[in-house]
Amino acid sequence: MSAPEIKAEFLIPTQELRDDLPFFTKTLGMRLENIFPADNPSVASFSGHGIRVRIEKGADVAPGKLRILTDDPEGFAEGQRHLTAPNGTEVDVVPLTPEVEQPPTQHEFVVRRLKDEAPWIIGRAGMQYRDLIESRLGGSIIASHIRIPDGGPVPDMVHYHTVGFQLIFCYKGWVDVLYEDQGDKIRLHAGDCVTQPPGIRHRVVEASPEIEVIEIGVPAEHVTTIDHEMTLPNGTGDPEREWDGQKFVHHMKDKAEWKPFRIPGFKARDAGILAGTKGVAGIQVARKDAGAAPPSKHDADIHFTFVMVGTMTLDAEGQQARDLEAGDAFVIPPGMVTQYRNGSDDLELLEVALRGDFTTTVL
Repeated sequence: MSAPEIKAEFLIPTQELRDDLPFFTKTLGMRLENIFPADNPSVASFSGHGIRVRIEKGADVAPGKLRILTDDPEGFAEGQRHLTAPNGTEVDVVPLTPEVEQPPTQHEFVVRRLKDEAPWIIGRAGMQYRDLIESRLGGSIIASHIRIPDGGPVPDMVHYHTVGFQLIFCYKGWVDVLYEDQGDKIRLHAGDCVTQPPGIRHRVVEASPEIEVIEIGVPAEHVTTIDHEMTLPNGTGDPEREWDGQKFVHHMKDKAEWKPFRIPGFKARDAGILAGTKGVAGIQVARKDAGAAPPSKHDADIHFTFVMVGTMTLDAEGQQARDLEAGDAFVIPPGMVTQYRNGSDDLELLEVALRGDFTTTVL
């Protein structure tokens, strides 16, 4: 015996049904399914664009708002982006595929310390999130410290993000992740990182107890879309594939080469993300080396640093000196003179810059 058919519809009111009929059928392109009573119609149902709507004269409900998602907004409803039906229902016409809207960066000097006890928020798939840039620089970036205290399998689904840039840096422990066209699962160990190009399908599989990662997303607010059709892994695929001009980059700490950092007194390993993103972002891990670090300034639009290990003092012009330790983070705006002082021998910093091809001036 076949399962019973089940449908659902949204109820919206009207003052006069005859006024709404041409709007929902001709303007919105929906199909009339039923209408009654015959002598003086007061109820009608319409279907289309993945929904069903029941319009009922005198219904004691709000007129509501419909969002029409289309890959051709200019060709729908004569290009109108906002319409109002005779019954008061508002209709917004928006792109079917979410678009990345990068707001201008609101530059500021930011220091976020772990001991200040910024709250941990329960986010997607039960993961705990701590915001490292509270202002998000006007919505231009989100930097999250993420942890899964118990570890084990992660209840994640295949999904992708509509972003300009995204970084996953494994800070502590390990995590297994599946990526589209990258073969079997990839295990990120502490110190490893990957970029998640715009639109790449992926899924978090399992994590060690006390796993912690640093996630960078540009812009701060971006859409996560579940892909119910794709199964991962999906074969070897094409490792050289690009998504919106960016490649998937997997940087492994154990294979890294240490070279002089942009600021004397440090050495660094480059994650290869500058090349993989064609200059969109640059990621380096800097480690204390011989000699004192001189004052310097940069011209990057966004310059974020996370203290992974050790301690240091951050001097910034016009600001009180800040003593920093592991778990702290800071943002230096372009043109501000700063100096990294009193670095402990084990000091390691994660540096994220957008764009990645910025210039440093040592003073």
